[in-house]
Amino acid sequence: MESKLVSLNSCKSATFNGVVPAVQPVAIRPSSAEATLGNHLARRLVQIGVRDVFSVPGDFNLTLLDHLIAEPGLNLIGCCNELNAGYAADGYARARGVGACAVTFTVGGLSIINAIAGAYSENLPVICIVGGPNSNDYGANRILHHTIGLPDFTQELRCFQTVTCYQAVVNNLENAPELIDTAISTALKESKPVYISISCNLSGIPHPSFSCDPIPFSLSPKLSNKMGLEAAVKAVVEFLNKAMKPVMVGGPKMRPANATNAFVKLADACGYPIAIMPSAKGLIPEHHPHFIGTYWGAVSTQLCAEIVESADAYLFVGPIFDDISTVGYSLLLKKAKTIIVQPNLVVIGGGPTFGCVQMKDFLITLAKRVRHNSTAYENYRRIYVGDVHPQKSEPNEALRVNVLFQHIQKMLSGETTVVAEAGDSWFNCQKLKLPLGCGYEVQMLYGSIGWSVGATLGYAQAVPEKRVIACIGDGSFQMTAQEVSTMLRCGQNNIIFLINNGGYTIEVQIHDGPYNVIKNWNYTGLVDAICNGQGKCWTTKVRCEEELIKAIDGATGANKDCLCFIEVIVHKDDTCMELLQFGSTVSIANSRLPNPR
Repeated sequence: MESKLVSLNSCKSATFNGVVPAVQPVAIRPSSAEATLGNHLARRLVQIGVRDVFSVPGDFNLTLLDHLIAEPGLNLIGCCNELNAGYAADGYARARGVGACAVTFTVGGLSIINAIAGAYSENLPVICIVGGPNSNDYGANRILHHTIGLPDFTQELRCFQTVTCYQAVVNNLENAPELIDTAISTALKESKPVYISISCNLSGIPHPSFSCDPIPFSLSPKLSNKMGLEAAVKAVVEFLNKAMKPVMVGGPKMRPANATNAFVKLADACGYPIAIMPSAKGLIPEHHPHFIGTYWGAVSTQLCAEIVESADAYLFVGPIFDDISTVGYSLLLKKAKTIIVQPNLVVIGGGPTFGCVQMKDFLITLAKRVRHNSTAYENYRRIYVGDVHPQKSEPNEALRVNVLFQHIQKMLSGETTVVAEAGDSWFNCQKLKLPLGCGYEVQMLYGSIGWSVGATLGYAQAVPEKRVIACIGDGSFQMTAQEVSTMLRCGQNNIIFLINNGGYTIEVQIHDGPYNVIKNWNYTGLVDAICNGQGKCWTTKVRCEEELIKAIDGATGANKDCLCFIEVIVHKDDTCMELLQFGSTVSIANSRLPNPR
């Protein structure tokens, strides 16, 4: 049977800064002794660019893990729990374009499913592999452990059907290659996670279907309908050229469409001011001469909302208009002025719609036709005031969050990537100005607190040449803290700023209550205990600006090769203006009374 595999070029991350290593497909010639299902799956993962698989062992996946370990091109990374393994695969996929994780049946699968749902919301191709029951147990009316006590093994599958774009249950060898290859191909085509369950007794069995040389993967490219593309471009050019003050806004779906470079080409050609939605930060270069910041309604960066909302035409590329990115659906936009460009769809003013039009093709073609118009950007420059620096700290004054992020800004370079946890860090990191090549990752639509710890592990493993700077609140860290252990085992040199303000600050601003207060930990003591003399780790607590400066000097100097954990102790009410506005607006949106029937 002929197998289909994907060329690496089709699964690279669509980030402007080129953080994806230039890995070439690996040609592996198996001997007849190696022609097993486990070796076949391992080779396929290597061929699509996966070199690290995040795993948690369980009796149903142990033999499969043996075969993954035996593959020279793969590194198996054992995580502390399944949820964190999924978060790590999410972070890895952001950097390399595809990620993989491996867990055991049901107890592992249902534990990892929250992370897989997050990857689905973020349009990330993650291959979620589950070691399943023995093939002889299917249909045998037997009750197995790791189940809810019923002889029906489909509970896990039915759960994954809602958060993956393809599900493959491999419980015989005859159709295993087809199921595996279809799952992997679908993940890469759709930029979504897939689920592959492999019966625990099949991984090591040779079978003729695996005996041939693996055929290099190639996906058919997604093509635009030429007539549809031409019609869409013509209509949009007419729409934009009539406008006096058009603007461009980039959204998160530029990543799966691999269209960030095309977005920049259009920005160069049209002269419009360009902004990003908050979940798209890092996808386009902030050093672009017409970049004006983050469009986030009432909590936008300085003057960005004024320019976007006063425009007479807005071109949104890859947006997601959820309640977070719209600050409780409070954006002051008019549908009739809006052009929406999605990965394969263009909609003009809520009216004419053009399907089968690929985003990249559309932007590149539009760049050749649209008239240059810098009026809106010139208006922005006239009213732009410049950076407002926080008030200078007094000697040994309690550290303020705005001072902390002023110093984090100075740490950024093309060799760093910022990972921003849900909460106050969303807003403070959003205001950071990313130098050329500096990466940025955030999970905003799904917003699962604790995501950033596992994602930091995965991202740093995928791109070891970049140093990850993670900004995490104490409440989020308590969810997933143990994965610092895996960072140490992997020898990573991440810098983690643990912002300790004694609770769930973002929730306090939306709706306060005693449930938002958490037990304080000795966080540096915890990380020291996790290290336990095994691994390179450096920790410190800071309470004032003077101590922060020393800590940053230590992290970037003598301890640059260590995992550095800096606990920053701040007042519980020290929040940025944007979070106060956001909390108030979302609170009103959440507390709306039911509509009358």
